[in-house]
Amino acid sequence: MSEQPSFIKIVLKKGIIGLIVGGGLWGFTWLVGFPPVFQVMFFFYGILGAVVFILLDAPPVKRVEGVKAVAALVAFYLVLSGVFIVGASSWPQYNPEIEKGKIEKILKRRRAATEQGKTEELLARAKALSEKADAIMARLKSAGVGVAPGAAMPGKTAGRPKAAAGDLVALGLEQWDLQECYNCHTIFGKKSKKRGPKLDNIGNLMTAEQMREKILYPKSWMAEGFDKQFKKGKMPDKYKDLMYDDEIDALVAFMVTLKDTSVNTPKPIKMKK
Repeated sequence: MSEQPSFIKIVLKKGIIGLIVGGGLWGFTWLVGFPPVFQVMFFFYGILGAVVFILLDAPPVKRVEGVKAVAALVAFYLVLSGVFIVGASSWPQYNPEIEKGKIEKILKRRRAATEQGKTEELLARAKALSEKADAIMARLKSAGVGVAPGAAMPGKTAGRPKAAAGDLVALGLEQWDLQECYNCHTIFGKKSKKRGPKLDNIGNLMTAEQMREKILYPKSWMAEGFDKQFKKGKMPDKYKDLMYDDEIDALVAFMVTLKDTSVNTPKPIKMKK
């Protein structure tokens, strides 16, 4: 039988391997631009892996029984707890106030950047939409087709509001896409993740003010039959911080036009405060 290597040699060999792996992880995270705290974490992950493999080759400890076994278990628990407490306290701690401050700085820069030229941008966008609407109406008139305000156009755009129905509504549809409302809600038959109700007929079930309240404070209203999703808070409570008042007004103006009675939109239920 070949002689088993001594435990000291095992510790040295696998310890060196752990240092090499940890150093490699550190170098990789540094190259890809990870923050320093993550670089250190990945280094210690490599060391921790080496320690686990060292323990697997460790010689068996002497068997103890009775009071000595209890004392050894308590001592092991205290040492392990101390290691975890010291290790955890050495890492950066999550502070909600600091995180809120970071978010506020981001939003402050965003607001400052978008305020400059915001009016000109909206006017230019509205003008472009109006010109498109005039061109569409002119083509329809030249073809001898009469279109009622807000009527659906044939083809893929069926059911979607046109700029002719109002620039605010068109801007609202744009907000629907920008805020990715389609991820959870289905309108015009488009597929979604079905985490929220279909909204094709919401204009007949909620007023504009109620819709605004739901967007700003998701817990204020619940769709009938969506109790689980409501309790889990599937609709994010972020739009009051991410959207300007005029953007919310536009989104509401668009949603008010959703009055397709052929679609079973769940009844909104007002929740008690």
